[in-house]
Amino acid sequence: MKVLMIGDIIGKPGRDTVSVVLPHLRNELDISFVVANGENAAGGFGLTKETAENLLASGVDVITSGNHIWDKKDIIPYMNGPLPILRPNNYPSDNPGRGHVNINGILVINLIGRVFVGNYDCPFRSIDQLLTEATGPFKAILVDLHAEATSEKIAMGWYLDGRVSAIVGTHTHVPTADARILPKGTGYVTDLGMVGSSNSVIGSKVGQVLDRFLTQTPQRLQIATDGPMNFNSVLIDIDDTGMATRIVRIDKELN
Repeated sequence: MKVLMIGDIIGKPGRDTVSVVLPHLRNELDISFVVANGENAAGGFGLTKETAENLLASGVDVITSGNHIWDKKDIIPYMNGPLPILRPNNYPSDNPGRGHVNINGILVINLIGRVFVGNYDCPFRSIDQLLTEATGPFKAILVDLHAEATSEKIAMGWYLDGRVSAIVGTHTHVPTADARILPKGTGYVTDLGMVGSSNSVIGSKVGQVLDRFLTQTPQRLQIATDGPMNFNSVLIDIDDTGMATRIVRIDKELN
């Protein structure tokens, strides 16, 4: 089985890039399943029903999220519906939505880190409970850990080695060069990166971000729309035992 996991998709430029790149990749690489982080897909902050449906129509099978999932309130009524949208599993349990989904034997789990991000339930204990209670067998178990600190992501990788097929990091929008198979067979990368403008600061307009740093004046950031568009992802081969045999970066630039 070949699984593609795509980094944070930034607004309409990111969605448009996915719609162009992903169908070609699915066909060219014979990809079976696609997970993408969509929490920035609607205007750079949050997700709507329409933007979710756009990503699903482009070939995404499951949409994960993180700390921006509630930024567009109109997504809330759909979080408990049939759309395969996840919010972090370690949010308090009375939040709308779900933190994991099983699609044809592929279990996708969404977690959020706590270091420099927020005061959430423990992601380590959350996934322990989930894996204990989950009823398989599963063809694959895929984890998106939406977290800031590289140390927290790496620690989770070691914690889950041999227990899940793959764990990937999201949130920083910067792709890392450490894709590897851990000793017990789990595919790992610290951050997938993003789908957004290369002429930006993690997807936002450069001038506005510089102004924030220089003046410390709060302002709403806008999505960068110029320049080549980066498409950051990893491709993971998973064998019949549910373990990863290969993980490679698939990074494209769309002019």
